[in-house]
Amino acid sequence: MNDRLLGEMDELPVPPATQEKEWGKRSRDQVERRFLSGPRSRGLEFIEALRIFGECVRGFRRLHFVGPCVTVFGSARFDEAHPYYALARDLGGELARAGFTVMTGGGPGIMEAANRGAKEAGGYSVGSNITLPKEQKPNAYLDRWVEFRYFFLRKMLLQKYSYAFVALPGGIGTLDEIFETAVLMQTGKMRDFPFILMGKTFWQPMVDYMRSVLLHTRTIDGVDVDRWVVTDSVEEAVLLIRDRAMSQFGLKYGPHRKPRWWLGER
Repeated sequence: MNDRLLGEMDELPVPPATQEKEWGKRSRDQVERRFLSGPRSRGLEFIEALRIFGECVRGFRRLHFVGPCVTVFGSARFDEAHPYYALARDLGGELARAGFTVMTGGGPGIMEAANRGAKEAGGYSVGSNITLPKEQKPNAYLDRWVEFRYFFLRKMLLQKYSYAFVALPGGIGTLDEIFETAVLMQTGKMRDFPFILMGKTFWQPMVDYMRSVLLHTRTIDGVDVDRWVVTDSVEEAVLLIRDRAMSQFGLKYGPHRKPRWWLGER
């Protein structure tokens, strides 16, 4: 099914063709590194606050019309020949056929694979990129993207527009993303959206550790582990996401409203 799902978000316009060429041109900016180096003058801190606010507003404007998303987390280091790349590509395609926009960090590896699967299935594909000291090359399967200096803003946008989260194998960045998202759900800052860990061999030892150590020492509750569904099945993951999104969060299939130019939307 290629119909887009309708929720609280509206129809997405076609992005300018020049965006792909602009990707990463600010990636050598050291603004965030200076920001996190300690206290500075009041004037500089105020300017930094304005810059953060500006990036926040720009992200909201760019992604307001992306439609109900599923965010896919995962490593940037897997190439096209890796089985996890193939798994993420299949996942992206099935999510698109279920009517979701596929959102990733916009880079290579798992991110590229999920975006690629969505595009090949005729769905919509978006990315929320981070500028880094070492420039990150974009993947070629994005319909729309937005780029941030600040990791916390980038993660917020990956979380804000999604009705479910899927994590494939990854490293420190992937762990950071999934645990921050889990904390938001644990503390009630975010609704209890579906959260799936794909790749049993990779993720099960972590889940077992949480049950045997963290749960045993009562630093977490059982629901904090039970929230994660660990599976190798794309079909199981997408069915769970689709059914819960439509039954619990009010999504339905239908036409989307268009942006209003007079509100600065595009």
